[in-house]
Amino acid sequence: MDPRRGNATRRASKARAATHKVLAQGEKGPRAEPSEPPAALGAAGPKAQKCGPVGASGPRRKKSATGSTERPQARARSVRAKKAPLGAEDVVEGLAVPAEELASPAAPGPHLLRTGSRRERDARAAQEPRDLPEPTEVSGLGPLLPEWSLRQKREAPGAWKPRAVLEKLRLRREEISVAAEIVNRVVDHLLRRLQSCESDFKGVSLLRTGSYYEHVKISAPNEFDIMFKLEVPRIQLEEYCNSGAFYFVKFKRNPKGNPLSQFLEDEILSASKMLFKFRKMIKEEIKNIQDTDVIMQRKKRGSPAVTLLIRKPKEISVDIILALESKSSWPASTQEGLPISQWLGTKVKTDLRRQPFYLVPKHAKEGNGFQEETWRLSFSNIEKDLLKSHGHSKTCCETDGVKCCRKDCLKLMKYLLEQLKIKFGHRKELDKFCSYHVKTAFFHVCTQDPQDSQWHTRDLELCFDNCVTYFLECLKIEQLKHYFIPGFNLFSRDQIDKISKEFLSQQIEYERNNGFPVFREF
Repeated sequence: MDPRRGNATRRASKARAATHKVLAQGEKGPRAEPSEPPAALGAAGPKAQKCGPVGASGPRRKKSATGSTERPQARARSVRAKKAPLGAEDVVEGLAVPAEELASPAAPGPHLLRTGSRRERDARAAQEPRDLPEPTEVSGLGPLLPEWSLRQKREAPGAWKPRAVLEKLRLRREEISVAAEIVNRVVDHLLRRLQSCESDFKGVSLLRTGSYYEHVKISAPNEFDIMFKLEVPRIQLEEYCNSGAFYFVKFKRNPKGNPLSQFLEDEILSASKMLFKFRKMIKEEIKNIQDTDVIMQRKKRGSPAVTLLIRKPKEISVDIILALESKSSWPASTQEGLPISQWLGTKVKTDLRRQPFYLVPKHAKEGNGFQEETWRLSFSNIEKDLLKSHGHSKTCCETDGVKCCRKDCLKLMKYLLEQLKIKFGHRKELDKFCSYHVKTAFFHVCTQDPQDSQWHTRDLELCFDNCVTYFLECLKIEQLKHYFIPGFNLFSRDQIDKISKEFLSQQIEYERNNGFPVFREF
């Protein structure tokens, strides 16, 4: 025999004997703990995959099948490594099992030597620092993701604190008391003057409406809306251009005479004439209010409000609106409106529709101008009742009842629009948007989600996001139906142009994606 061949045979026999001895010790002796850190063990995974197929020769596989030296657990792990690509699963396996046990036993002869040398290279490579994040498994969401990635996703929606924002918006009792006293003094003085015998508005009375009286006022009690209502019996409404919202007002035959006959223009009650006389009387009378510095602000085109600015002792803005009160049946355009049957109940809806409705001297758009003789329907009294009794359950938000977050969501929506208007005050895209748009969208969400359980206080952030989502969709499709007059679209292009809607939509999207930084800016 060739001596060189004999030497090779002896070396191979010694190698096989050493292999059997190592494997036998692995089966009987204690399991070795991994000495490498988790990141290093994870790095050894690729090499272990390559070692499996190389060492799995035919004779060794046959012997393993009969229950000899190859461990079934190691073999199964080797098969998984062969089939599956390198990923998070390999890293997790590496955390539980040393890298050496991920490989199947090597075949005899030279294959064993190559396998050993690769393992040594693996060990050297594993000592190099690796910045691999520890994976975290999410049940039902597919592959494992690094924990830092999941933490970022969890924290992104909660980067802002809605409760902290609401606390900042909460009105202080002392401020409310001082502001209410000042406003009441001015309003009472004007009301007495308008009710005097020589006044053309002597039948007027007070109707408190608006966010302050609805308890959804935000930031500070520095803005008030006051309605001076004037009952007008036996009126006839003539709809303007199928708008559903704007009407000409005529009087039916009245044998006692018409106290407002001086404001008639071709049998139509002139909104512009009445508003002009109303403004004139208030402007003259505010000069006689003592201990209060009050001025009238310039009239805004198309606005029904007479705006007073109280400068001393505290700066407060007061919008006074003249409103005609009608106790007739609501107009046909409202038949499908007020969709609260599932939310507040059919009986509540029936009772609300028995209440009076109002007409305010708001001019309808007519081309590039306005039709100054029209009156617009107003349901401020009903909106106040909706917010007062806002729960599906009668005890919602009462002392012993379950609390909801409906009003909190409305406050946050109003604040979002208010802050954006401040931020972009130098631009005109947001000029035509107002809190009434936000309130209308909010009412629609209440109809969409009528149950109190859908507005639990613990879900405030989610509920607010639902409101934002609905409002964004309205901007996108350019449709926001009036809550009482569904045929009247508040977001039609003749009301607000498309560019303005797109601009507001982009700004709200930015705020939502970045944790509403505008809540902290002003």
